[in-house]
Amino acid sequence: MSRHVYKPMLAKVAEKPFSNIDWIFEIKWDGFRAISYVEDHFSIKSRNGKELKFSFPELQQLTKLCSNVVLDGEIVVMQEGKPDFQSLLKRGQAILVGEIQHQAQLSPALYIVFDILEKDARSLTDLPLMKRKAILKDSLKEGANVILSDFIEEKGEAYYRSALEQGLEGVVAKKKDSTYEEGLRTGSWLKMKELKSCDCVIFGYTKGSKSREATFGALLLGVYDHKGNPIYVGKVGTGFTASLIKSLSSKFEKIKTESIPFLPEAGDEVTWLKPKLVCEVAYQILTKDMRLRMARFRKLRDDKLPAECTIVQLTNNQKENPKTTDQLTEYKSKRSFKETPEPTGGQKKGEALIYVIQEHHARRLHYDLRLEKDGVLKSWAVPKGIPEVGQKVLAVETEDHPYDYASFEGEIPKGQYGAGTVKIWDKGHYETKLWENDKIEVTLDGNRLKGRYILVRLKRAGDKDWLLLKGKQ
Repeated sequence: MSRHVYKPMLAKVAEKPFSNIDWIFEIKWDGFRAISYVEDHFSIKSRNGKELKFSFPELQQLTKLCSNVVLDGEIVVMQEGKPDFQSLLKRGQAILVGEIQHQAQLSPALYIVFDILEKDARSLTDLPLMKRKAILKDSLKEGANVILSDFIEEKGEAYYRSALEQGLEGVVAKKKDSTYEEGLRTGSWLKMKELKSCDCVIFGYTKGSKSREATFGALLLGVYDHKGNPIYVGKVGTGFTASLIKSLSSKFEKIKTESIPFLPEAGDEVTWLKPKLVCEVAYQILTKDMRLRMARFRKLRDDKLPAECTIVQLTNNQKENPKTTDQLTEYKSKRSFKETPEPTGGQKKGEALIYVIQEHHARRLHYDLRLEKDGVLKSWAVPKGIPEVGQKVLAVETEDHPYDYASFEGEIPKGQYGAGTVKIWDKGHYETKLWENDKIEVTLDGNRLKGRYILVRLKRAGDKDWLLLKGKQ
């Protein structure tokens, strides 16, 4: 391996998109930055020095495509033609060999190479960028999991607009004559990306370290769903000046509480706060599990009430159907998708309406009835199982589930909502005979069940309680 461990060159944020004949423009990929050492000993190091070759074994392909080089690039996982950071995270979190191999087949990684730092034990970092690009092109063959980063010259604004139209993160601009400045943000590389913003309630903060040991580390942010329940949307730990940290810490002292609005992330030591303060946060994207990615603190919003910070502002920022996203807010807020294998949603529905009944060995065995409607699965927990003719059983309405939950079987780990084993008991298609607020009548055509089933709301018992019965043929 190279005697020198390289630190990746970093990019500053551009004030706005620009065009310039002295610059080139590349896609900014949403992935893991990684420097590869393709020498006697193969290694792929993350930005913080973590070895990645075991998590992404398919990138061993590099050893057949080049030799005696050190490369800089980005590891991504593509879904529907775009980088999917959630899928990449899942790849990076797999530990067991079998799971890593399964994930590699399910979501193969792609290494997009944009620079070469060393060749035949000679450092190239002092060469201008365009010279390094030429050497890179001569030194690396492309493969199924390894490609060269494409770029254009001069026309940065048009390239940036095109990237955003394709749903990509943005563009990186690089000066043609720039040397490779390890670990530095000198302004020779600039990232151009579109940031969204939202107003969030500050529900708590994590313990600080080093210079912020006496104050706080990151703020825990939340918004409210359509029923007024707090929903965790992530943390923000950057964007604070020294005076702002001092001011916020003073405010926090007066509103500490023992009340816990939602489960914190594993390992976090949290001081909880009464939901009194609102802040504006800039962020890059909203992940599938409803987390703000690359969040940055902008300012306190004394002009806004906490109750005004709703999930609607986030769903309106999404390009997906806001109605479907809002329907899944409760589902996503109850789960940590870093821990549970349950689907986050996104699978496209078919033409015929589907249903599924899942046998759920949770704290108590019950059956989950799910009927597709409006792009999600309307769901009920049925403690006593599916009734025969003449029987009536309780069915408790639960949160809407994503369409792809109809195919889910597996083990929900301890500590997660609904922990236990889930098996598909029956599935098939159905026709709607009646769907009203207090009564639903459907005809099931599945592997086990066929015929008419009726759900009737028990008004006196509460909004969530229904009776489920099988109708006569």
